[in-house]
Amino acid sequence: MKKGSFFVAIFLVLFLSELLVTEAVTCSVTELTPCAAAITSPQAPSSACCAKLREQKPCLCGYLKNPNLRPYVNSPNAQRVAKTCGVPTPSC
Repeated sequence: MKKGSFFVAIFLVLFLSELLVTEAVTCSVTELTPCAAAITSPQAPSSACCAKLREQKPCLCGYLKNPNLRPYVNSPNAQRVAKTCGVPTPSC
């Protein structure tokens, strides 16, 4: 491999690895506070709620496994909010 090709290959590996790195999500149910009104009433979810729900999507199975949170996550209003926000119900 020529020296120039080697540097191009290194650059591509570094560049692509940067694209593949995703920011870790901190699973904290308090992050879903913007969704409280929509989950506890027939109110439509706000854009802030939908953004947080999408962000917390990797955490939903953990919330479902928590007996204190499960009733809220499984509630009809929570399901409606998730559907409105385009967040599918997780299959855990």
